[in-house]
Amino acid sequence: MGRWVDLNADVGESYGVYTYGHDRELFPLVTSVNLACGFHGGSPLRMREAVALAKAHGVAVGAHPGFPDLVGFGRREMALGPEEVYADVLYQIGALYAFLKAEGLPLHHVKPHGALYLKACRDRETARAIAEAVRAFDPEVPLVVLPGTVYEEEARRTGLRVVLEAFPERAYLKNGQLAPRSLPGSWITDPREAARRAVRMVLEGKVEALDGGEVAVRADTLCIHGDNPNAPQVAQAVRAALEAAGVAVRVF
Repeated sequence: MGRWVDLNADVGESYGVYTYGHDRELFPLVTSVNLACGFHGGSPLRMREAVALAKAHGVAVGAHPGFPDLVGFGRREMALGPEEVYADVLYQIGALYAFLKAEGLPLHHVKPHGALYLKACRDRETARAIAEAVRAFDPEVPLVVLPGTVYEEEARRTGLRVVLEAFPERAYLKNGQLAPRSLPGSWITDPREAARRAVRMVLEGKVEALDGGEVAVRADTLCIHGDNPNAPQVAQAVRAALEAAGVAVRVF
């Protein structure tokens, strides 16, 4: 960790006639975005719109593949085997890449969404399938991971560039995992508190745990969830606090 960090947002999750999240408010505040690829959110027209918006604001675009669970927004774990995970991730990367290529943009990174991300953190076969799908598409594309997990281990074993992620608006448990959304206090809704945590994550490499004590944190990028009701306020507060603390906010 140095005195810089990327600020990313999970966005592009509207689909069909349904508008979801705060894309237009968030894109000017972040340095990279993770765009839904049609499985948990996003649809062809909405993906095209999100890519154009990213281009207009000059932010780096990554793929945000998830479980094929539009109804559950990709936040329900599915019993997919590694071959299915590999195929689903590769398929979603390819779908987004078509729109990026049409706009003359590169695929900057890949970051799984929701339950797929969390399953990869504890299930080695899932983690390996994701990493191998990214490598098959392009071994130069970085993979965003939660540090200290089997997901990080498998990404490194595959030879991909690994980008370590932290979550200033999500609570951690003392084992280093994100607190389940079902637990009270799992969301940090106060922008000032999220900003304080972000600065501590970058400058001190630690944050308080929901179940007591502190957790060591390594962060190349900090995530803002675009479906948070006050996501733009959180992103603005986090960025302002980082810059006030002398931390450069730039893409990884």
